[in-house]
Amino acid sequence: MSTPHETRTSRLRAWMLEGLSDMGKGKPSRPKETAPDAGHQGQPWWRVMCLTGVDYFSTLGYQPGIAALAAGLLSPVATVVLVLVTLAGALPVYRRVAEESPHGEGSIAMLSRLLSFWKGKLFVLTLLGFAATDFLITITLSAADASTHLVENPHLESALHDKQVIITMILIALLGAVFLKGFLEAIGVAVALVGIYLALNAVVVVTGLWQVITEGHVVTDWTAALTQEHGNVFVMIGVALVVFPKLALGLSGFETGVAVMPHVKGDPGDTEARPAGRIRDTKKLLTTAALIMSVFLICTSFITTVLIPHEEFESGGKANGRALAYLAHEYLGNAFGTVYDVSTIAILWFAGASAMAGLLNLMPRYLPKYGMAPHWARAVRPMVIVFTLVAFLVTWLFDADVDAQGGAYATGVLVLICSASIAVTIAARKARQRRWTIGFGIISAVFLYTTVLNVIERPDGVKIGACFIAGIILISLLSRLGRAFELRVTHVDLDETAELFVRDIAHRTPRFVANEPDRRDRAEYRDKLEQIRTDNELPTTDDFVFVEVTVTDPSEFEAGLTVRGEVLHDRYRVLTVESSSVPNALAALLLHARDLTGTRPHIYFEWTEGNPFANFLRFFLLGEGEIAPVTREVLREAEPDRDRRPHVHVG
Repeated sequence: MSTPHETRTSRLRAWMLEGLSDMGKGKPSRPKETAPDAGHQGQPWWRVMCLTGVDYFSTLGYQPGIAALAAGLLSPVATVVLVLVTLAGALPVYRRVAEESPHGEGSIAMLSRLLSFWKGKLFVLTLLGFAATDFLITITLSAADASTHLVENPHLESALHDKQVIITMILIALLGAVFLKGFLEAIGVAVALVGIYLALNAVVVVTGLWQVITEGHVVTDWTAALTQEHGNVFVMIGVALVVFPKLALGLSGFETGVAVMPHVKGDPGDTEARPAGRIRDTKKLLTTAALIMSVFLICTSFITTVLIPHEEFESGGKANGRALAYLAHEYLGNAFGTVYDVSTIAILWFAGASAMAGLLNLMPRYLPKYGMAPHWARAVRPMVIVFTLVAFLVTWLFDADVDAQGGAYATGVLVLICSASIAVTIAARKARQRRWTIGFGIISAVFLYTTVLNVIERPDGVKIGACFIAGIILISLLSRLGRAFELRVTHVDLDETAELFVRDIAHRTPRFVANEPDRRDRAEYRDKLEQIRTDNELPTTDDFVFVEVTVTDPSEFEAGLTVRGEVLHDRYRVLTVESSSVPNALAALLLHARDLTGTRPHIYFEWTEGNPFANFLRFFLLGEGEIAPVTREVLREAEPDRDRRPHVHVG
């Protein structure tokens, strides 16, 4: 009889591992399900857009101020350049990404197809490092900026002074709590926050434009100062292009827009292989978000530049990091300004929701599949706790400083956009679409230029990204090392001949011989049999079936096993298998043969020559190495009962 403590523990475990994801579904799935399309119900595209919008639209809280500090009087011109790059560059790229990768893996999956073996895995882990940088810094930076707005509110400044780190951690904890509760709740909160925030911004923009119209001199003052400072329009455009990389945070919503793509409802006839409705609606999501943001960016950069004195944007100024909030208080009164502050704080706090959703979609897709994360990493709630704790650490290390995290944020965003641009360029080239190839190639060059300038100016972003990459690779390799002896075969399929061989020898003592194929001539099999009989003192009357495993991609962790049977030289029965690991394939075949026939099979090996440690590395990296003891260890972990475990003989 279970104790109350055991009951509570089992309930907690069941709740933590309730499913791979309830994100975008009507009900939770089993922990081991990995296809988010199975039973997928999803949400309308405009609701999912609000989830990405809490990240994308929330940049209005600080983007006008960043533009004013970076470009000064040229802020509206530089913002127009940003909008052109958004609509003519990032938007077409990510619309193509949505088409090429409709399950939310984004450009990471597209580029990973170009590389195989460990090169591909390490490449994916590197991109995941930049994705983690982007998404986690989105969580911490947005929460830190929200706490800044809270601390700098005139009514709360004295009470909350020097409490920014604690407030930021509380906001991150509340965000994690929302995801522990359930993803559908997160979408509902996002819809409400985005709706209110955009409405309040529209009021501020209309009020600001009205002030510009009624105070006509502000425009003439601005144009006169602009002409005096920069001379002609060509110089202005040149300077705007130079400062453009500093405005790159305004591109932050596209990667999360694709990452949460699996939660878009699509059409009833959508299939996992070709979810046409979801692709169409995701394109609507990306286009609508980009158009809304473009209008707000141009309007807000204009009104903040002409209505706010430049010194107020500087550090310590009343508009520093909160330009629109400054206008709200200045022209609509402190009551409306406070409401606007609350709305800004709320959406900045929840901006991490789309980033959290992106992390929960990306990481469980790759790391457990590569054997580089524990099984529980497939479930949502444990991963939410892990990401929340990492966000606490980042907040503490950076002292909740928005500026200190800005370089890492911009680097993560730009690297992922560059990877997406390059991926769609390659996809267009493979599809022999010459115009699209040229167009995407130009876009890739623009984003590469932007990324290089950003890295040169803010190298701390690359350093922080490198820390994330190193951490992911180290933890992933240690996790894979810890799971090295795990049975990784998801299923075993025997063809008709192979099943006939297995059932036939089960009438006697089922004996298999592990053979590394060489010439595959008659002498090879004859000599192998003689050696096995001699080493193990077996009678010549016993018959054997050879098993030959060909290693395909040793970096793959788990996959199915297809076994084919053939008769060679009119005498020798041979089972051939392709797998990423020889010991795992042999162990899986033995267990399957036992379950199929009800008899415990025997398998015979030769000892492998060479240093044991070197052989283990060969097994870990190449799927070969010391076959016999590793096969036995895999069997021991997979079948704890010695009386049911297949026999392993080595001579």
